[in-house]
Amino acid sequence: MNASDTKTMDISEIKRPRRWHILVFLLPALIVYTAVMILPLIETLRQSFFNTVEGQYTFVGLGNFKVLFGDPRWAADFWNALKNNFIFFLIHMAVQNPIGIALAAMLSIPKLRFSAFYRTAIFLPTLLSFVIVGFIWKLILSPIWGVAPFLLDTVGLKWLFAPWLGKPDTALIAVSLISVWQYIGIPMMLIYAALLNIPDEVIEAAECDGVTGRSQFWKIKLPLILPAIGIVSILTFVGNFNAFDLIYTVQGALAGPDKSTDILGTLLYRTFFGFQLQLGDRSMGATIAAIMFLIILAGVSLYLFAIQRRMRRYQF
Repeated sequence: MNASDTKTMDISEIKRPRRWHILVFLLPALIVYTAVMILPLIETLRQSFFNTVEGQYTFVGLGNFKVLFGDPRWAADFWNALKNNFIFFLIHMAVQNPIGIALAAMLSIPKLRFSAFYRTAIFLPTLLSFVIVGFIWKLILSPIWGVAPFLLDTVGLKWLFAPWLGKPDTALIAVSLISVWQYIGIPMMLIYAALLNIPDEVIEAAECDGVTGRSQFWKIKLPLILPAIGIVSILTFVGNFNAFDLIYTVQGALAGPDKSTDILGTLLYRTFFGFQLQLGDRSMGATIAAIMFLIILAGVSLYLFAIQRRMRRYQF
């Protein structure tokens, strides 16, 4: 055995130091996340398989899900809430995200003056409490003391005004647009950051080829920000199917009128905690929560394993 072999063995026997400090820093956050998120989720899923039968807390398997989907007392409210939730999500996808992309494209113009002021003004509603937003818009849209009739009258469009929050046909659309107004700053900022992340060399090469203006956005910039648009879409999906607070503030726990704004979040609240003459049912509430979790899990999985892989080709 020569000296070089001995040196190689000595180096291989040297153990890398264990970085215990990483675990020390991660442990508090892991404990809090486990206590606040993971354990309640596991308990909710477990509780969805149990119910009270003849005064005894009994394992019923998928019995709660069968009741939720098939019992007329539960199925009508559940399918109505699920349908409204999908409409709520589609309105955000069709209105919030395209407008957010358009605003981000305009704010990314290098010669635009006061762009910092515009970004702040658009993002500001996102920082407001949902209680404040809901109360303000109830006042604005009120047919009695609201300013919406007066503002429409000043431009000769008072005939367009209606009690949108009080009509079953328009209440869900009105609440959805209020939500769009509050949260449009999030997709705008994410897309704006993605546009700024495009290398200058790509833009300069496009300009050398004569691609400028709108065609530059559609042919060069838009394909390059598709990953950011995908992230915005999945965040919108998760946020909408977890929604509760704004509808509860504007329309109450009954999500009126006539449950036209009822979504899974408000149905879960009434079922689990009870409301007015309705008694709370923890098992059925946990079942609705489990369905919400499965819907969100399916959407996120579809994005991660199907859509995101195809979008990686546009990443630098």
